[in-house]
Amino acid sequence: MRNLDEIKGIGVNTIRDLNNLGIYNTEDLISYYPFRYEVIEKTNMSEAEDDDKVIIDGICENTPNVYHFSRKLNKMSFRLNTGMKIFNVVIFNRSFLKNNLGPSKTVTVIGKYDKKHNTITASDIKFGMLTHTVIEPIYHSSNRLNSKKISKVINKVLDNEEILDYVPSSLNEKYHFMDKDRAVNIAHNPTSKNLLKQALDKLKYEELFMFMLKMNYLKSCNDKGMGLERNVDYKLVENFINSLPFDLTNDQLKSVKDIYDDLVSSKRMNRLLQGDVGSGKTIVSFISLYINYLSGYQGALMTPTEILAIQHFNNIKKFFPNLKVGLLKGKMRVKERRELLDEIAKGEVDVIIGTHALISADVVYKSLGLVITDEQHRFGVNQRGNLKNKGITPDILYMSATPIPRTYALTLYGDMDISSIRSMPKGRKPVKTILKSNKEITDVLYMMLDELKKGHQIYVVAPLTQESENVDMENVYELEEKMKKAFGKVAKTGVLHGKMKPAEKDEIMQQFKKNEFQILISTTVIEVGVDVANATTIVIFDSYRFGLSALHQLRGRVGRNDLDGYCILISDKETKRLKVLTETNDGFKVSEEDFLLRGSGDLFGFRQSGDMSFKVADVKKDYDLLLQAKEDSNRFLNSQDYVNPINNFIRKNIEKSVNLD
Repeated sequence: MRNLDEIKGIGVNTIRDLNNLGIYNTEDLISYYPFRYEVIEKTNMSEAEDDDKVIIDGICENTPNVYHFSRKLNKMSFRLNTGMKIFNVVIFNRSFLKNNLGPSKTVTVIGKYDKKHNTITASDIKFGMLTHTVIEPIYHSSNRLNSKKISKVINKVLDNEEILDYVPSSLNEKYHFMDKDRAVNIAHNPTSKNLLKQALDKLKYEELFMFMLKMNYLKSCNDKGMGLERNVDYKLVENFINSLPFDLTNDQLKSVKDIYDDLVSSKRMNRLLQGDVGSGKTIVSFISLYINYLSGYQGALMTPTEILAIQHFNNIKKFFPNLKVGLLKGKMRVKERRELLDEIAKGEVDVIIGTHALISADVVYKSLGLVITDEQHRFGVNQRGNLKNKGITPDILYMSATPIPRTYALTLYGDMDISSIRSMPKGRKPVKTILKSNKEITDVLYMMLDELKKGHQIYVVAPLTQESENVDMENVYELEEKMKKAFGKVAKTGVLHGKMKPAEKDEIMQQFKKNEFQILISTTVIEVGVDVANATTIVIFDSYRFGLSALHQLRGRVGRNDLDGYCILISDKETKRLKVLTETNDGFKVSEEDFLLRGSGDLFGFRQSGDMSFKVADVKKDYDLLLQAKEDSNRFLNSQDYVNPINNFIRKNIEKSVNLD
């Protein structure tokens, strides 16, 4: 593996652009696989229908004509003779190609066929005849670095880079996989569909095998008695539960017992607590921190946003007034932060709440026993390493408000035990979800007015924070003007979005919680955990833009009391998909449907980062391969092959990557 600046022919600007794509060295570069492939093969025009995408080649019959409509818009047209028929070709904003075209020039045209007018509106023109099927790799690119340039840079290093194969030779032989070196080269430079499939099968299997090997390795480490010593009488836990002003559900009680059993056992806890929006995971996490406190250890609760951290900080102090609770934020006064860090290091703080600032280099714990990460931001193996490097091995509890289908959870979270809260607390009414089109906006405004007259508050969600010339969607500032125009005489309006500074977000959210304004116009920054009991309605514009699980999360911002709650989805598209939300409030059913429709990327909350950022594999499409990789990795981990010197680099990679070697 080499740094990019060690490669001849790659300039400073290109390195910067590659860094922006998450590429920092030759290993990153080689494993930056195409996200799709453009298969270019001739179309049989006798079978082509109107509006079909077609690919034809032939000879240019005339000098192209160019029409300029404006400085930024031009159209070029010419006739193409395929030997069987002459077609009209039109292409926009490519007038610079005119000098390379003309009578007798051979070209290949890719575009959409207008059968009635015998015209092809081209999306691309390639010079020369198409003599064989071409498979063109398409990479995720940027404005400064297009797919072709990325391909060129990758090929510059392919021949001179050592490519390690992480699949044991016994499994390569078993499945007749091609060599890793050849598979990588074919993935970036495919020559046939069959060879490309073989190459991708190899690369997908390796990726899934290594992922499951890490999961199985972590699981085996947790089972080796790495747990902290604890001696806590469960009656103390029951006494606290009985003192609560509300009853816990059976699922909550079972989850508390699961966590208690983990904490007092000899093994290190590594548990996922999943439950629907509003199912009561937070109180379970507070009780877990209490059990940890009773055993003499410090606890840390890590949240994805400062808004949620402040909310948890205020709530836990109400339940445990005798505990010393610290709030560690990204931006604090120097003296205030120094004093808090000093108290944490001395063990004078029992519970520390904050964002990822909790694992900053300057945070030193005296006796950290439990780390809880809230919402769908899973505590990655690298972050575990940060804690391990501080000389501590705390128990870990993850919480997710995006329920995961059980079959997938057992596979993907193979290193974890799982507790699920399916039942809802007493008194919670299911949120009524209503689907409306943009033409029915007047009905929506009247529904909002009814809630405002009752003294209730409303969320209004927009996907964008500022105008876009290419996407016709409502944004927070447009909506602010419209809401003021509609309700200016009866309600005040506030705006919240992700581009605001943390202090601004906190101030806006606190004002909304205090009912200083009644309509909060926001982006999805409100998706995670924000709790305003008086908010009874959420209106989501362009709801087709969101996954079902994301919409279910947003829906969970209302109905957090005994009042009727409403979620209004406004969309003219994908209404069949969105109807799932009008038919059920069960997050487990929603996530199952979302998984089937969209795959794992957004459902599991990882998107393009973290432990689940597969480069070539797809959990849904390659699920059978994942199951096989899980079985093979477990068998390999428990065999002599794992400790065989020939597999040293595999073992070292696994143990280093999970920071437990």
